[in-house]
Amino acid sequence: MVRTGLEALADKTPDALKKARLGLLCNPASLTRTFEPAPELVQRVSDNALTCLFSPQHGFFAEKQDNMVESDHSVHPRLGLKVYSLYGEHRAPQSHMLENLDILLVDLWDVGCRVYTFFNTVLACMKQAARQGVAVWILDRPNPLGRGEEGPILPKDLASFVGPHPMPLRHGLTMGELGELVAFELKLDLDLKVIPLEGWQGEDFATTGQPWVMPSPNLPSFSSARVYPGQVLLEGVSLSEGRGTTRPFELFGAPGLDPWAVSEAVEKEALSGAFLRPVFFQPTFHKYQGEVCGGFQLQVTDPDRFKTLRASLAVLSAINRVHPGLCTLRQPPYEYEYEKRPLDLILGDRRAVDLLQKGTPALELEQAWQSGLADWLSRTEPFLMY
Repeated sequence: MVRTGLEALADKTPDALKKARLGLLCNPASLTRTFEPAPELVQRVSDNALTCLFSPQHGFFAEKQDNMVESDHSVHPRLGLKVYSLYGEHRAPQSHMLENLDILLVDLWDVGCRVYTFFNTVLACMKQAARQGVAVWILDRPNPLGRGEEGPILPKDLASFVGPHPMPLRHGLTMGELGELVAFELKLDLDLKVIPLEGWQGEDFATTGQPWVMPSPNLPSFSSARVYPGQVLLEGVSLSEGRGTTRPFELFGAPGLDPWAVSEAVEKEALSGAFLRPVFFQPTFHKYQGEVCGGFQLQVTDPDRFKTLRASLAVLSAINRVHPGLCTLRQPPYEYEYEKRPLDLILGDRRAVDLLQKGTPALELEQAWQSGLADWLSRTEPFLMY
């Protein structure tokens, strides 16, 4: 049975925590297997040492639907504590937000993907905490996708809010491991502590025994999260990624797409461990609101064999061969970047984006990334905790 860092903190609370002034970065998915929310738990075990809260993208209660939909500062309706939004007027904590803290606790589910913005928010907190001499404790959680890495290493010229550090699109680390790695590589003068989780050996979320509570509105189930690191590419193109349906990122397509023709053109080896089920759907909001879209539901049949980025690249490549001009690149802005192409920021490889639009097969695109992934494994090995 896997126990998270939050649960470990509750089982054995360090004395230092009870003597410190605490802040907590969290959201609705920050809870125990018995559904006790992190803010209430921290108040209980620390003798009410919690002084304020911080929220990432989508808001403290994950109520904001889409990218670049900001949250205001607020007050927790039950605890009466100030909630500072780190996805609003500012996307990093300001000095006055940390000035009365000794320790900033972090308890967030990451979904194992560079584009998911929660780690960028954590890194912004780490940098500001280092400037002000505030300790950061990461209450670790499993990487829901388990170990495994895919995609190009992000070049520095494509750094953005969805690319805070040179890493692959799917990185394979926990939030704590990633924090330790990046703090080391950036040489942050930071008092960083990771409260490790227990009983996890790199498996995916399905084996953990933890409840899935959506960390953001469009990851309502683990099946959505499982395909997200590949399907997030759809945010950079004109296809619907299934927002406005009950199966975001699993359902995808566009008006005029022939799912049977596309299915026949997809590289079969790239879909190992998955099945493309032809569907038609009608989004209630977002892209193609009210229009019937042809497309697919991407259904994972064998998680051990499934490669999410490879599968998504293969489908996009096939669509571009079967329906030239149907899948176009979206234009900026995207996550506060107003000049660079969104898909360049998401995938992290301009040349691969251009080749993908020409219908280059996924297995061919992947070959250029293998040396970078080998180097990534060497960089991460000293920081693996599990």
